[in-house]
Amino acid sequence: MKPEDIDISVYGNTLTISGEKKEAREDQSDGFYHVESCYGSFRREVTLPADVEEDKIEAVCKDGVLSITLPKAEKSKAVKVKVKG
Repeated sequence: MKPEDIDISVYGNTLTISGEKKEAREDQSDGFYHVESCYGSFRREVTLPADVEEDKIEAVCKDGVLSITLPKAEKSKAVKVKVKG
């Protein structure tokens, strides 16, 4: 698949990957005309175990392999509160 045929979105703690592949071939030789077309679509939803930093998400499609990097968001840091008496 081509990278422009793939859609990736993150909403809340759900990662959605979807896409559609379309292909058509024509052959005109030896006195005949042959047309073949195929298509297919897919959609996958994955529940993420932790919050992610949306502005740092990266997706790379290389040699037919899709790699998605989802950096985990920093958890809120503990704050020490001094008790007044």
